[in-house]
Amino acid sequence: MPIRVENDLPARAVLESENIFMMGMNRAEMQEIRPLEILILNLMPVKPDYETQLLRALSNTPLQVNVTYLNVSTHHSKNTPASHINKFYTTFDQIRENFYDGMILTGAPVEDMEFEQVNYWEELTQIMEWTKRHVTSTLYVCWGAMAGMYYHFGIPKVQFDKKLFGIYRHRVLDRCDPLMRSFDDVFDAPHSRYSGVRREDVVEHADLQLLAESEEAGVYLVKSKDGRHIFLFGHPEYDRMSLDAEYRRDLAKGIDIQVPENYYENDDPDTTPLLTWRGHANTLYTNWLNYYVYQVTPYHLTGER
Repeated sequence: MPIRVENDLPARAVLESENIFMMGMNRAEMQEIRPLEILILNLMPVKPDYETQLLRALSNTPLQVNVTYLNVSTHHSKNTPASHINKFYTTFDQIRENFYDGMILTGAPVEDMEFEQVNYWEELTQIMEWTKRHVTSTLYVCWGAMAGMYYHFGIPKVQFDKKLFGIYRHRVLDRCDPLMRSFDDVFDAPHSRYSGVRREDVVEHADLQLLAESEEAGVYLVKSKDGRHIFLFGHPEYDRMSLDAEYRRDLAKGIDIQVPENYYENDDPDTTPLLTWRGHANTLYTNWLNYYVYQVTPYHLTGER
């Protein structure tokens, strides 16, 4: 939350020069408060597990957040009971007239397919087009980030020779952007994917800004310059054992999978992984909610964004 200060307090100019968010008293006194309405399009296979991870990441803020879960109607989940989806999820037809402060579009296990081959791609493109008028800011995660960049900006995904799998060190490229507030110069984050985007495709696009990257994992955090679209190529919301569960799942399926990099102590899967990315995850999701949703969304959820 922003610090309220008198408009002419000398400290205000100093703190603002350090990229500390200040709110003048005039604006603070006029500001109305209500819960944020966040829509989550959850494309992950085991939906209850990922719901927990996302809610944990969204919970570290004093802002009130109401969450609505969205499911694509053109795909039936094999790994989540229909009773869970019927009870907690809605469809696009049921909410298409609504407006939301923010939306999260998650990853999905379809990276080996071209976007147009995904059986719910047409419905997904309708939803992504709808966000332009009905959502203040959308956060796209992992495969969702690749799908969003492809649909909105024509940037293709690139398949890797092997799975990018583990915990990687990243560097902040623009400390002045609100998403990067309170970040250290370098930070850790989990990755679990077979594809990504080329750095040159991002930095050469006039409407995109690269905010953080990794020497090993590549492009990590990108935003459209208007802040309406945020693209996150890792999984900072993962909990301590998420990569462990994926590793053991793939082994059980007979998949040739490497031990997650920089994850287990001494690369020993019998050890408990150290949790080194939770602080970054909390900061990132809180910054998105505060600076790109709460601070810019209209008070009344009516009319186009």
